[in-house]
Formats: sequence, C-alpha cells, structure tokens
Amino acid sequence: MNILIDFGKDSEYHFARGLRAYLARVACAVGVGFESCSLDLEAPASGYVALDRALPGRPGHDLALIWDEVHGWSAVVEPAGGGAPEVLAYLGGAEVVPAPNAVARFVDLLPGAGPARPPVFRTAGRHEELVDRLPATGPEGLLLRASTPAW
Repeated sequence: MNILIDFGKDSEYHFARGLRAYLARVACAVGVGFESCSLDLEAPASGYVALDRALPGRPGHDLALIWDEVHGWSAVVEPAGGGAPEVLAYLGGAEVVPAPNAVARFVDLLPGAGPARPPVFRTAGRHEELVDRLPATGPEGLLLRASTPAW
C-alpha cells in the first residue's frame, strides 16, 4: 500500500479509519454488526456488508451489500453453492459515499431498488479525495472541513 504524506496528514491512514467507521455506521443502519463487514483498501477500495435477511424466492442465497470507490453501493445475492455474486441493483444517486440511512432505505426497497447498470462516480485510487466524505474518527479530528457530512 502506498502512503501519501501531505503536510503531516497520513491520508491512507485516515482513509482506512474513515472507511472502517463508515462501514460500521452502514452496518448499524441496516441492522447488522461490524462483524458482518469486511474491507479491502487496495485500489479500487471496497467494503462488504453481509445482511441478515434473504430475498423471497431465493432461499439459501446470502444477501449482501458491496461498496466500491468507483460505483458506490450495490446489493448482491450470493449463490448457495458458491460462485460469483449476482448484482441485483446499484444505489446510484449523486454521491459515492451516501449517508447510512440512504443505504438502509435502498436495502428496504430490494430487490428492485435501483439501476441495473453501475454508476461511475470516480476513478479508483487517490483515496485522499474521499477522506473528507468519510466519518472523522479519533481525537485529532481527521482532516475535518466545514463540508464534512454530519455523521
């Protein structure tokens, strides 16, 4: 992992902490714990949230949310015997990092909640561009700006 040091601010460290906090808040909003989450910080950065529900007509198939820094959130169903997940819908919208309650509303509307084609919010990498969109964690305030969402 490459680390960008900018005026004493370790952006990859702050990105990793902010993304972890964001996934935890989304998990809480959809009714699961952080133990249901995983994240991958390599470009394209991504996160996974396993949901404690199934879709009607899909018994034995796990339902999950996947976030990535290019396409934002998608809802997927995983085949019972393994294999590649099937994308049900993308959240879409105007923001790659929407508020956790917006993600929860998306889940409540599944399976037909959003567009079938992935939106493209940004190019992968340059995580320092996402830091201000993620929750601030830690005592140092992690690069807070006036435009930071109220998490």
